[in-house]
Amino acid sequence: MRCKRTASVAAVLAAFALAAPAGAQDTSGLPDGADSIETMAGPIQVEVFADGLEHPWAIAFLPDGRALVTERPGRLRILDGDGGLSDPLEGTPEVFAQDQGGLLDVAIAPDFDENRYVYLSYAEQGEGGTAGTTLGRGTLADDRIENFEVIFRQEKVEGTKHFGNRIVFTDDGHLYLTLAERFLFDPAQDRTNTLGAIVRLARDGSIPEDNPFVGDADAHDAIWSYGHRNIQSAGIHPETGALWVAEMGPMGGDELNKPEAGQNFGWPIVSSGRHYDGRAIADPSTRPEFAQSALIWTPVISPSGMAFYRGDRFPEWQGSALIGGLSGNTVVRLTFDGDTPSEAERIPLSARIRDVAEGPDGAVYVAIDQENGAVWRITPMEPGDETAQD
Repeated sequence: MRCKRTASVAAVLAAFALAAPAGAQDTSGLPDGADSIETMAGPIQVEVFADGLEHPWAIAFLPDGRALVTERPGRLRILDGDGGLSDPLEGTPEVFAQDQGGLLDVAIAPDFDENRYVYLSYAEQGEGGTAGTTLGRGTLADDRIENFEVIFRQEKVEGTKHFGNRIVFTDDGHLYLTLAERFLFDPAQDRTNTLGAIVRLARDGSIPEDNPFVGDADAHDAIWSYGHRNIQSAGIHPETGALWVAEMGPMGGDELNKPEAGQNFGWPIVSSGRHYDGRAIADPSTRPEFAQSALIWTPVISPSGMAFYRGDRFPEWQGSALIGGLSGNTVVRLTFDGDTPSEAERIPLSARIRDVAEGPDGAVYVAIDQENGAVWRITPMEPGDETAQD
């Protein structure tokens, strides 16, 4: 499972489509003969950096330039700088790999050089057909995760949908874990559980004393904000330190939100979308007691993965948030004027983008979510790159 090749964008997408099994996402959406994708940073090229991955879900770069990649069925692999993939690492947790469940996010501890901690989030099976999102950490050895321990468990309920999630570290020693309401709707308004919540934890899983609901008998101490639907896209703004999340709406109404302590975002009481059966939902503007979204996407993009770009390969993108779109088949680039975001452009990739990461080389790496999935690498197109190379 090693593949790194540079060619015209159309050739990459078409070749990937041919390699995909029947029923997989079509990746041949560019015009015939296209050699690049035009962006506000100029033309870009796309290469299949590594393929043969089964529903890759997350990419996290290590300090040495390699990356860890999760596959939803439960595998964690090391991706080297040449596009080579390791065998699955041993020592990872057993996962509930049904439907939307499985091994999900991976994050590298900010102080990895001192402790070698790797954090994994996943769907964990419970009793009686239940499951819930779980967060744990272990230390990375050569070919395994050692001493893996669970540090947080969401309540387990029946169902195979809406496990969230993303792991985001802060500079003050905490982390956020974005969750989902497990497609159960109403629990998102019940503060005694963490369904439909963002939780804030110390890096060892303990509860910070300054969390907004600590000491409230009617709320879970870990909750930072609640009333969310399904958050798979999150990041910390590199200049302001603010947490930003993009969450999936129902039929319409994907949201970009800036969750602050104790806020309620209103799901399922309000939404800018409609239920899948067409029933209306109250518009957020009619309920000012709920936190309002910074941006709304209708039609939806199904946001998954977020990276604030800081590299030098795309100077025009510095400070932008790059958000993957599953149904949008795109990377959405957002710019910020203080706390006011704007959509700057969409980079069409004709594939389900599950995660977005900036590599140490300043390139942008995206996880292509399908049965025969891949990691693609995006770089500026240099003169002469229009000619295919094997």
